Amino acid sequence: MPTAAKLVAGLLWALVAWFASNLIKPYFPEGTDLGRFAEVNAALGLLLGWTMAGPRAGLGWSAAISYGLTTTVSLVVVGVFMHSFAEMVRLSMRRMYEGPVEGVVAVFGLMVEYFALMAQPDVIVTLLVGGLIAGLATEWAGRRWR
Repeated sequence: MPTAAKLVAGLLWALVAWFASNLIKPYFPEGTDLGRFAEVNAALGLLLGWTMAGPRAGLGWSAAISYGLTTTVSLVVVGVFMHSFAEMVRLSMRRMYEGPVEGVVAVFGLMVEYFALMAQPDVIVTLLVGGLIAGLATEWAGRRWR
């Protein structure tokens, strides 16, 4: 059932994901084709904000901080996994792996690379502050529009 809190949560986490994605882009190696990197992450932020944070609105301000950070961490982990999996599929189409097990293992190696790539102070601060603000705004929307 759509609620104002779910809408606010989805839009705010989409915004957080989009800003963080644009902050990460300069840290990729030169010549990397990122395609619709920021837009895909924003769509994932919309989905996770709507499904994870939105339904929890109304549990209190301390819970808002908790589900704000939880949703943000989930956004990062799911996003990194999703992009790592897509990169593994792209590389497997070029026959870079000898078998399916090597491809599955490569996903986790790519995840480690991507986590290391995004471990920059500006990206981390943006995600943490954005998650806190989004959580508190979701709680406010849940209380304001019931």
